[in-house]
Amino acid sequence: MATWLITGGAGFIGSHLAERLVARGDNVRVIDDLSSGKPENLPAAAELTIGDAADLDLVERSMAGADGCFHLAAIASVQRSTEDWLATHRANLTATITVFEAARRARPDRPPPVVYASSAAVYGDNPALPLAETATPSPLTAYGADKLGSEQHARVGWLVHRVPSTGFRFFNVYGPRQDPKSPYSGVIAIFAGRVAAGQPISINGDGLQTRDFVYVGDVVDHLIAAMDRPAPDARVFNVCTGRATTIRRLAEVVAGIAGASPTITHGPARAGDIRESLGNPAAATAALGVVAATPIEEGLTATLRAVAGSAG
Repeated sequence: MATWLITGGAGFIGSHLAERLVARGDNVRVIDDLSSGKPENLPAAAELTIGDAADLDLVERSMAGADGCFHLAAIASVQRSTEDWLATHRANLTATITVFEAARRARPDRPPPVVYASSAAVYGDNPALPLAETATPSPLTAYGADKLGSEQHARVGWLVHRVPSTGFRFFNVYGPRQDPKSPYSGVIAIFAGRVAAGQPISINGDGLQTRDFVYVGDVVDHLIAAMDRPAPDARVFNVCTGRATTIRRLAEVVAGIAGASPTITHGPARAGDIRESLGNPAAATAALGVVAATPIEEGLTATLRAVAGSAG
């Protein structure tokens, strides 16, 4: 029976991962400061410690005896990284280095592997679509810069300290438990929440901007595959579908699934908004044997069902 540490494990992606690991019989330890995560998201068998993933003593204690660490704790908000640069830097880069250091100290002769969340934000507004891992990083935000920094420290962690790692550049992840009430939430969660409440949907700009939406269950598949197939390296992969969806089409599909006819309005385009984002999933599929295959209609149906359930 394996034992895993998940930082940010009570959050959106982390809780789905914890649920899957517990279901297969593994022991799960969670560190979460509950700034966005919720204890009720976790399966009863998961062991929750409320605390900061940048606290080395805490992470080191929680890592003791673990077979590996999934590092998902972050402030996953471009807006927050602009408004509160220093605090988000601590959460998004200092915490990552803390996890690598705790892994190094846990077993200096053979450190446990770390699987961590990077982001497609490292690419910035790169026109080389679909974006492969070989595309030149050019982050436009503090959030993207910290995620790129995490990848660079992961490389140093392997070259200098022999900490094996896999980083995942998440594209637009969606699914149940993504908070539709948060101003920093993904567009799908916001649309789903507004449709469930019978409110109009507002789109920034003309709605023809595209995104690569990937369902949270497929993300969990990638995380587990990387931990189950560790490599002596500091690998980085995209987590994406390779399929582009316009924001306008997204709103229409959400409304159709809900059986609603909401008013769709258009506001001004958001400053600095990337027009097109699309990833190439080939490298992760080749190395890990995983595919983000959930059709967007299926994933949206599960998301709307969860939103309606929480509203009721």
